[in-house]
Amino acid sequence: MLIGILQTGEVPPELRAQHGNNDQMIAGLLGAHNPGFDFRIFRVLDNHFPESAGECEGWLISGSKHSCYEELAWIERLKRFITEIADSDRPLIGICFGHQVIADALGGRVARSEKGWGVGLDTYTMSPDSPIAPEEKLTFNIFHQDQVLEPPPGARRIASSPFCPNAGFLIGSRILTIQAHPEFKRRYNHQLLKERKGVLVPDDIADHALAQLEDKNLKVDSSHLGEVMSDFLTAHSK
Repeated sequence: MLIGILQTGEVPPELRAQHGNNDQMIAGLLGAHNPGFDFRIFRVLDNHFPESAGECEGWLISGSKHSCYEELAWIERLKRFITEIADSDRPLIGICFGHQVIADALGGRVARSEKGWGVGLDTYTMSPDSPIAPEEKLTFNIFHQDQVLEPPPGARRIASSPFCPNAGFLIGSRILTIQAHPEFKRRYNHQLLKERKGVLVPDDIADHALAQLEDKNLKVDSSHLGEVMSDFLTAHSK
């Protein structure tokens, strides 16, 4: 099965040699659960787009340092491509920025959250009809400041937390989005946060998140989410 990764951001250069770029992280997460996946990377942040939604059997939009409401040509083009995928018979998954830009493209509202930075770990409560461990609480790596404030029409909320009420959606049967970063390894998130502490993320928020990431009693459920995402792409492919 051919999965198209729409790459909207990159791992910082100082961490890339050790951890790989974000497209490699995503391919590793999905490929661990389905070795039959092949991946094609489209650097949409460089305006490299597929010719059509039919070019791959499933799609995934990565995280990014950008906000989906920035007036950049590639972001506007990505929103148009999202509507094309939504009108096709191909499954689509959005991670972090991907979650937000899908919501925006399909009629939701995204903005900088008054709650500030969400970094480190967050625990989401899954809805009864969530494909991700229904009615359970799962913990994931997070790194975001924007949030989906209003879901797109027809979206079913499948994950939420006190910090991020709209943390995941199902839109129709073939679009799955999540605010968290299941592709992040705990160590990578820790190193990224140390690099951004006091520069991008305020010291007190960063210190609290770093303590979370260092607490070995806090389990991170990325592998389970990776399995759900892999199964979702397989189940809804043509």
